[in-house]
Amino acid sequence: MCPALLLHFEDETASAARIAAAAGMPHACIQRHRFPDGELKLRLPATLPPHMVLLRTLAQPNEKLVEILLAAHAARTLGAMQLTLVAPYLAYMRQDIAFAPGEAVSQRIVGRLLADLFDAVITVDPHLHRVTTLAEAVPVPRTVVLSGAPLLADLIARQRPGALLIGPDEEAAQWVAQAAARHGFEHAVCRKVRHGDRHVEITLPTLDIRGRAIVLLDDVASSGHTLAQAARGLLAAGAASVDVAVTHALFTGDAGPLLWNAGIRQVWSTDCIAHPSNAVSMASAIASTLTSE
Repeated sequence: MCPALLLHFEDETASAARIAAAAGMPHACIQRHRFPDGELKLRLPATLPPHMVLLRTLAQPNEKLVEILLAAHAARTLGAMQLTLVAPYLAYMRQDIAFAPGEAVSQRIVGRLLADLFDAVITVDPHLHRVTTLAEAVPVPRTVVLSGAPLLADLIARQRPGALLIGPDEEAAQWVAQAAARHGFEHAVCRKVRHGDRHVEITLPTLDIRGRAIVLLDDVASSGHTLAQAARGLLAAGAASVDVAVTHALFTGDAGPLLWNAGIRQVWSTDCIAHPSNAVSMASAIASTLTSE
């Protein structure tokens, strides 16, 4: 049965409207007030149906996690018995072990927080490493993982037929393979050695790329340094063009100019995070998971 109401915050009204329209459900905005000291006050609808959905994509996540904490607890007191979180981008998933003594394992901590608040979590291409399922990271009764790779592959097939798909590092292999299989694209991945957040070394795959249209495909782009480094190497090796397709367009700081200066021609992303590069909507796929609950 379709949930009765989708709750969202003002900055995600457009995304909520797309999902709600595709699911055939109403949506309502959570009112938010910030006190002079920075604390937040939220106001939800005065009464809620038994099954509620909260939309919050977790780019720039720290304050949004507080919003989720307040909204979920308030929803329970207002009549919601079953809560579903739709987080198209799910933050704090990359650190699943302590890399040095004393480090907080953020995936376990945030995953447990969300599990204490929600009965179900729906997300798109979570950045998981040493765990194989979202349920291991976020132990809720129901998890749904969607992918932007098939829809990005459809766009690439229209815009760059016959393109060579390349992952900027080994971690992108699963998404590159999924996109390539959909339209029979040739594909490969680069190897990456990271020396810091903004310093990486890229080794290109051993295949002839001269004269080829290349699309770098990945789940997330943040600083842009890995994509830029890969693009520079590919163009130096004779690629005819390099474009980028990503599920999550974080693109922090000077990522945009960095990509253009590296020679990247076009950037396409899904609307999991609102960005000028958005070219593919995940609304229908998300709505389908809600109407099947």
